[in-house]
Amino acid sequence: MHALQQTLMMTVSMGWEILWPLILGFALSAVVQAVVSHKEMARLLPDDRPRSIVRAMALGAASSSCSYAAVALARSIFRKGGNFTAAMAFEMASTNLVFELSIILIALMGWQFAAAEFAGAPVMVALLVLLFRLFLSKDAVAAAKTQADKGISGRMEGHAGMDMAVMGDAPLLKRILSPKGFTAISHYFVMDWASVWLDIVGGLLIAAALAVWVPASFWQSFFFVHHPAAARLWGPLIGPFVGMIAFVCSVGNIPLAAVLWNSGISFGGAIAFIFSDLIILPVLDIYRKYYGWRMMWFLLATSYAAMVVAAFAIDALFAALGLVPAARQGRVVEAAIGWNYTTWLDIAFLALAVILLWQFFRTGGPGMLRAMNRPISGHHHHH
Repeated sequence: MHALQQTLMMTVSMGWEILWPLILGFALSAVVQAVVSHKEMARLLPDDRPRSIVRAMALGAASSSCSYAAVALARSIFRKGGNFTAAMAFEMASTNLVFELSIILIALMGWQFAAAEFAGAPVMVALLVLLFRLFLSKDAVAAAKTQADKGISGRMEGHAGMDMAVMGDAPLLKRILSPKGFTAISHYFVMDWASVWLDIVGGLLIAAALAVWVPASFWQSFFFVHHPAAARLWGPLIGPFVGMIAFVCSVGNIPLAAVLWNSGISFGGAIAFIFSDLIILPVLDIYRKYYGWRMMWFLLATSYAAMVVAAFAIDALFAALGLVPAARQGRVVEAAIGWNYTTWLDIAFLALAVILLWQFFRTGGPGMLRAMNRPISGHHHHH
């Protein structure tokens, strides 16, 4: 009973800790989504040349952080004529370079992790592009395209299909503050929340449960804490596997990363774990539906290799620069909610969330929410 109580208390307090960064991140991400349209995205990603890949990463960084929405959107870019490799680069950036992720990493684990994530994601994408060039045949891409065009539905299909970007030549701020822009922002904001809240709550619960129930001695032997050299080698290799079976996506796995870090996983291991959200079991299952078995295995193998090598590289670089945090202080065990800056920021940002929610309900949002989980049959929603 006591352990259960502790788990719930920790879940709530960690949630409180990351509430304002989440709202801020989702609001920023909604603003960008309201300004960039999906049609443009496919047009901007014609091939796998460096320019397209950099663009894919920028678009990914500016889109929703929900892994499921990213995966669905990547398929729609691919189906609209975008390059497959570029679509995958988009996906990787969208789960590793988004605002909300870095803000929460800083809040829970410290700026070094946010920096490592930012430095590591481009390395991972570069490795992935290289592996695709070496091993991905035209036949395999054609087979994946045939499968993708069948339009079998996965999770968050409708979420990726909704394109409400406010185009026009007005300056950015005007577009954002116009009634149409504000409405689009409120809809993206609520839809992003609707699509990830389960993952976030799941991540917090699993993280709290692991922190409470799993003894430190288990983690210490599992991560070779007493053999630093072995730990640094083992961390990046095992990190993605822990991620695969914990299957919480994107933002939800940061609290979990904090627990693993406190428990002695190596710096590179924690980074590899954070990278792993595109090979979690539910996402692999969506890959199978979208692109077929062969491509699913290909994506798993290449993604895993890219994650591990990127994590090793970042671990080496940050160690050389003396940037690996010495103390292991992921903010996990703040079981009390006191009056401090977190509380004030939470209240301020909750007010913003309420304004956006109100606008969402006032402008026919609930109908769109119902459409969100339904597969899209070629038509798009316009306001």
